[in-house]
Amino acid sequence: MTAKTYPNPSALLGQEGTLLGPTDYVVIDQQRINQFADATGDHQWIHVDEARAQQSEFGGTIAHGYLTLSLANLFLPQMLQVENFSMGVNYGAENIRFPSAVKVNSRVRGRGEIIKVDEAKGGIRSVVRITVEIEGVERPACLIDTISLYYP
Repeated sequence: MTAKTYPNPSALLGQEGTLLGPTDYVVIDQQRINQFADATGDHQWIHVDEARAQQSEFGGTIAHGYLTLSLANLFLPQMLQVENFSMGVNYGAENIRFPSAVKVNSRVRGRGEIIKVDEAKGGIRSVVRITVEIEGVERPACLIDTISLYYP
């Protein structure tokens, strides 16, 4: 998959509605889930206790919602590249939702859409809606509107 590339931040202006992706798939295996649990201190049984989770409605462990959310950081640069700027800042996120759980060993990927671009704080601000899709599942795992600032 090749990222949509813009020669500079100003080239994003007027690009609302541009579709991005999809990215390549990533497998969410138990090792990744366990590493996220260790990194965040969230060892809730539905994520790390494989035997107990087998008896749950999910039939096995599931990824943390915040693990799924964190994949925005992996997927965004795979979908969108901006060149010729001095600094880029992750300014935040809006409208985060988790419609579906990501079961262990699922494959997920990202799709994007440029929602808004404007001048702000001395640079260019972009809002990209990232949809984290689960292979074979109709409802997405996560929807997030990421906000980035690019400075000349």
